[in-house]
Amino acid sequence: MTVLPKRRVGKTKLEVTTLGLGGAPMGGFRATIPDAEAMALSEAAWQGGVRYFDTSPFYGYGRSELRMGAALREKPRDDFVLSTKIGRILHPLRPGEKKPADFRENGLPGFAPVFDYSYDGVMRSLEHSHLRLGLAKIDIALIHDVDFWTTKDRAVLEERFKTVMDSGYKALDELRKAGVIGAIGVGINEADTSLRFIQAGDFDCMLLAGRYTLLEQGGLDAFLPECVKRGVSVILGGPYNSGILTGGVKPGVTHDYAAAPAPLVEKAQKIEAVCQRHGVDLGAAAMQFPLFHPALCAVIPGALSVTEVKQNVARLSAKIPAELWSELKREKLLDPAAPTPN
Repeated sequence: MTVLPKRRVGKTKLEVTTLGLGGAPMGGFRATIPDAEAMALSEAAWQGGVRYFDTSPFYGYGRSELRMGAALREKPRDDFVLSTKIGRILHPLRPGEKKPADFRENGLPGFAPVFDYSYDGVMRSLEHSHLRLGLAKIDIALIHDVDFWTTKDRAVLEERFKTVMDSGYKALDELRKAGVIGAIGVGINEADTSLRFIQAGDFDCMLLAGRYTLLEQGGLDAFLPECVKRGVSVILGGPYNSGILTGGVKPGVTHDYAAAPAPLVEKAQKIEAVCQRHGVDLGAAAMQFPLFHPALCAVIPGALSVTEVKQNVARLSAKIPAELWSELKREKLLDPAAPTPN
């Protein structure tokens, strides 16, 4: 079985495969997946050479960690890298309390998340994650969702940023220094907030969702150059921008988990037309493009099925002519400063 190419995470000893498996869908994000399918798609990723797996207590309120742990527990522990996140503690639902509606009903006993970015909150969160995963080692711990996208309130964002940098970060740094965790980072949806984090602390990696893709390269201006300068690796979540870059672009397609605005649909259609002229699947171009940047170490799309996992693996190795990237730049569909193979 061939393992996919690997890249180093920041200045650490950890190496991740350039393709990882994102664990939000198996937590019930946008679809209900049975246990057996979650196990099967994790195994398909393993068979396809994937050795980097990302999850979070938040995904399905524990369901994603439970499933990912079950899928990985029998594998040799040194053969894969696992990341999970801190920022929310799960507590059993009290009588009359309703579960938030971020994830599809998943048949679990009810748990609800409570934000906690304190030193004690981080320690508790990781302890709970170890137990759900059934694994004694977590390789990468990421600060989760300290961004405007999540808070929708600048004051709340400021408070959480301050709490985590004054308190929770110290716990992560201690665990890293003690060798308990191999790398620490942040997992959010914004390049500007990611930049703020790497300027505020000593981080190994940033998991950025969707802000450096074939459709939008906002991360290119300040964030990615700073990562290169500081030796911070970038893991890209959402390389398909939540659906618009998977192919067959038409109105109503999703971008950032909502219906894409018309100008973005039009741009994606133009990109797809260029891909078609070169006989290339839009999804393959979307998967490979971010990895040309020297800051990137992995792209980690989620998957709802074995079929999607196999498709992601195939897209990573699809042959793409260099001329395709040149044409995208000529047509002003790609930032001219974006690294490409030509």
